[in-house]
Amino acid sequence: MRVHVVVLNWRTAPMTLRAAAAGLRALEGLEGGLTIVDNDSRDGSEEALREGTAGWPRTQVIQAGRNGGFGAGMNAGIRAGLPDGTRPDAVHLLNSDAFPEPDALRHLADHLARHPRAGIAGSLILGEDGETHLTTFRFPSVLSELEGAARTGPISRLLARHAVPLPTPEHAGPVDWCAGASMLLRTDMLDRVGLFDEAFFLYFEETDLCLRAARAGWETHFVPASRVVHLGSVSTGMKEWVRTPDYWFHSRLHYFRKNHGAAAAAAATAAHLAGGLIHRTRRGLRRQRAADPPGFLRTLLRHDLAALAPRRVPSRRPSPRVDP
Repeated sequence: MRVHVVVLNWRTAPMTLRAAAAGLRALEGLEGGLTIVDNDSRDGSEEALREGTAGWPRTQVIQAGRNGGFGAGMNAGIRAGLPDGTRPDAVHLLNSDAFPEPDALRHLADHLARHPRAGIAGSLILGEDGETHLTTFRFPSVLSELEGAARTGPISRLLARHAVPLPTPEHAGPVDWCAGASMLLRTDMLDRVGLFDEAFFLYFEETDLCLRAARAGWETHFVPASRVVHLGSVSTGMKEWVRTPDYWFHSRLHYFRKNHGAAAAAAATAAHLAGGLIHRTRRGLRRQRAADPPGFLRTLLRHDLAALAPRRVPSRRPSPRVDP
């Protein structure tokens, strides 16, 4: 299987070079090549990446030309194609803070070769401490919004079949979707369903892609033999968020409205608000702070009301006739 590894950089050039070097080692024994995409960093990253990869085999560095987010940057790398101009059989998306073990890519490629219905294969993601990260999920729904926001035992037990996070499977097999830190995409699948929806700046883009693949008859598989160490949220700074950025709210609403319609999107928001109020009431009775960032529910309500409210089109009155 000819594999195209794509690594996206945004102002993390030294770490991106480490991830790319690990990706290139994982390519040993496979046909293909590696592309590093600089997402318009404008901090000297592109120059550092070109200098750092000088002399590397089957590697290219390209400039996206704009910071359109994760999906847009990865799309630029996919469209660029392999450095030698040949068509890949699959594209491996690798985060700039993710480091595959030497055989990680081989396990993903072999799994796709053995399972023709699988269009996407995701790795087992580990932290630096060796702990398994949660990276296997169900597709979001109205009921999952209630369960995830409430975070309350009775509700979680009642809606267990709708909870988005899935316990990490011990064996390879289908899941609804998996995290995009290390994900192998079959090129034939991409030809049919398309690349990432660039309306997502960050978050929900891989969920949307896996859903489109599922609706077209392709499966997403989790492959635990493929192991990748992931630092997590280095480019986005998610671990240091004081408030949830607007693009998260936009991505979440776009996912529901695009895939399930405006009515379902409104119901999902109402369910999330209801669950959030339950969570805050329970925590308040225990004199504990809510787990969400400050102002989360207010921002969610304000954002979604503005986005979902019907837009009034000014009426056009006919101009009075003026006789000559």
